[in-house]
Amino acid sequence: MSRIGKKPVAIVQGVKVLLAERDIKITGPKGELKATVHPDIAVEVADGQVLVKRHSDEKKHRALHGLWRALVQNMMTGVTTGYTRKLELVGVGYRAEMKGKKLQLLLGFSHPILFAAPEGVTLEVPSQTNITISGIDKMLVGQVAAKIRSFRPPEPYKGKGVKYEGEHVRRKAGKAAAAGGAKT
Repeated sequence: MSRIGKKPVAIVQGVKVLLAERDIKITGPKGELKATVHPDIAVEVADGQVLVKRHSDEKKHRALHGLWRALVQNMMTGVTTGYTRKLELVGVGYRAEMKGKKLQLLLGFSHPILFAAPEGVTLEVPSQTNITISGIDKMLVGQVAAKIRSFRPPEPYKGKGVKYEGEHVRRKAGKAAAAGGAKT
């Protein structure tokens, strides 16, 4: 039995879980999330808990069992507390600011980058070198953070670029000086 899959997901006070055939809808104080459960997985609500069950002990079903239990738990956490990812801009002249609903990034290119957040995600710029991404869908928040980071990922020589808060960038040594000078 999957160690993660067999754990029940507790339904927090103020959260409603609705099941309709293969669809699960979780509504809480922060919003509402929906998902269509894989046909090989069964979801039940009993005694204030959500139980995820599988049809057989095949490897594929064991994997789906743990996956769907984790997805239901992420939905439950999202509608109650939400998710946040923080990014840092490292580099001279690298900065971010909000232009209306769009995020404007200056990352050393000849032009600024304008990024519009998808619905359900909120972008904030507490300082010129920090970006906070928040929302109720864990996957969407992570995807937006990865997209912004992809505009200028941190490079290993000086560490310049967009990185996650707390991310450690492995540094490389630069070019070593030539030992004997130029050859003639």
